[in-house]
Amino acid sequence: MTGTAAALIRDARTGDLPAILEIHNRAIAETTAIWDDEPVGLDERVAWFSNRTDHGRPVLVAEMDGEVAGYASYGPWRPKSGYRHTVENSVYIADRFQRRGIGAALLAELIARAGRAGDIHAMIAAVESRNTGSIALHERFGFRTVGVLPEVGHKFGGWMDLTLMQLTLEMSVTS
Repeated sequence: MTGTAAALIRDARTGDLPAILEIHNRAIAETTAIWDDEPVGLDERVAWFSNRTDHGRPVLVAEMDGEVAGYASYGPWRPKSGYRHTVENSVYIADRFQRRGIGAALLAELIARAGRAGDIHAMIAAVESRNTGSIALHERFGFRTVGVLPEVGHKFGGWMDLTLMQLTLEMSVTS
């Protein structure tokens, strides 16, 4: 566990899933951070959580004043075996906790966990191109933009571009 001055970063527990669900569904309903149109139910988040943790991938929460202020995780980038050393990260913060360094604390811990995992060579961030805050956050941690896919998503009546960012980690490939 690590912490900022105000937030404790720790592994998520099943009891955190309702709060994670609330943050996730708000991002679906109100932002272009998640490119779904319909909210999901708790069963979906339970399956997502189990899939991540059963495969040794972290699900982290930032706890502030006893509340889940945000969550982060990484999982497979693509399903083909050739991509097994590449992961995609996700970081989401509840509205009332934004702009307090929580996203940075969560991303820092995700990167540290990926480095310690020993089997990860690249971490990808797929960010809606107008989300300059998320792009700047990832740049602070050494991610670089490797491409922009124009008009590959559609939400809220408009086309969205996807910025792909990559952080390469030290890893010797043995398999």
